[in-house]
Amino acid sequence: MSQAPSHTLPIESVIDDLLDAIRSCHQTILKAEPGAGKSTFFPLQLVKREAVQGRIVMLEPRRLAARNIATYLSKQLGEPVGQRVGYRVKGESKVSEQTKLEIVTEGILTRMIQSDPELTGIDAIIFDEFHERSIHADMGLALCLEIQEAFRDDLKLVVMSATLDQEALQSLMPDAKYIESQGRSFPIDYSYKPLAVNDRLVPKMAETIRQLMSTQSGSLLAFLPGTGAIRQLEEQLNLPSDIDVCPLYGQLDYAQQQKAIAPADKGRRKVVLATNIAETSLTIEGIRIVVDSGLERIAKFDPKTGITKLEQVRIAQSSAHQRAGRAGRIEAGFCCRLYSEQQLNQQPKVPSAEILHTDLSSLAMELINWGSKILQGFVGWIYRLKPPSLKRNHFLFNCS
Repeated sequence: MSQAPSHTLPIESVIDDLLDAIRSCHQTILKAEPGAGKSTFFPLQLVKREAVQGRIVMLEPRRLAARNIATYLSKQLGEPVGQRVGYRVKGESKVSEQTKLEIVTEGILTRMIQSDPELTGIDAIIFDEFHERSIHADMGLALCLEIQEAFRDDLKLVVMSATLDQEALQSLMPDAKYIESQGRSFPIDYSYKPLAVNDRLVPKMAETIRQLMSTQSGSLLAFLPGTGAIRQLEEQLNLPSDIDVCPLYGQLDYAQQQKAIAPADKGRRKVVLATNIAETSLTIEGIRIVVDSGLERIAKFDPKTGITKLEQVRIAQSSAHQRAGRAGRIEAGFCCRLYSEQQLNQQPKVPSAEILHTDLSSLAMELINWGSKILQGFVGWIYRLKPPSLKRNHFLFNCS
């Protein structure tokens, strides 16, 4: 969670412009660097200043971020979660009749739209971390734009991210007010240590972490591609007894996730071993060192077999930027990348949209439920893509 320290956040310099845009425009695009306060200070001001009359729904890609942002904002208001600020994630809900800001995960927003296309009582929807381009967020924005056009010309839409594609979004939302805020990142020193031909990731990561914890101050956050690598590394680290090792990934229970995010006990340091769950919308207390494998695992659908498999791939440049930024949130930091600068520059600037490599069956069913009959038209509209780029899913194009 992007927590606000006692001193001024960068987004405060544009908050009046933002609130004016919310009041006077129906579409707003906000670009704000990591640590600017877009996920916390901005929605908090919407609530405090009553910028809109009805409820505000903020979409977060991950359950952990949704819970923690709601908890943090409620604390700022001096209230328990579920009063003016609440959340809804799969299998868990803390909202009430008093809830003004509801933070939800992606599937929840889809259900809200399908069950009530006019979004009764909701006056604003915020899409946070939109650069991740998940299929649910993309579909949610597409449906909200259609709702705005067909039913609710008073509905406010805000799309925000640190690394969004401004040109593409503005072509989709040409009337949107564009606002940009600088980040508050402290200086970060970079080191590149690409793996040699015979190196294996986990032993190299273990060696690097041991070396950094003996030469650098503060706690460390390591990004690994998946839970298997995290478990292997946890077994191989062998760190001094005053350093706690905390895994952090989506399948952990809430208490274990909170342990990883909480500050280290007095006189102790911590090493957090995380997947890309820690890439955005979270501040892990005390972190000033980042070790980045440069890898992640994504689900890819093979239309020949009809099977979805997890594949290990290199991260985009924007993801590398987000990961490094975790080291500069509270003080000057250090980022060690286990890949070369040349490898990084060869990667795409932003991740590819999930719709390009996922099974579209669930999307097709959602669109049929909504009333759309031709998936290709939807895809071409939302992404400005040429139809041949989606021929692998041609069997879904004429679903009815």
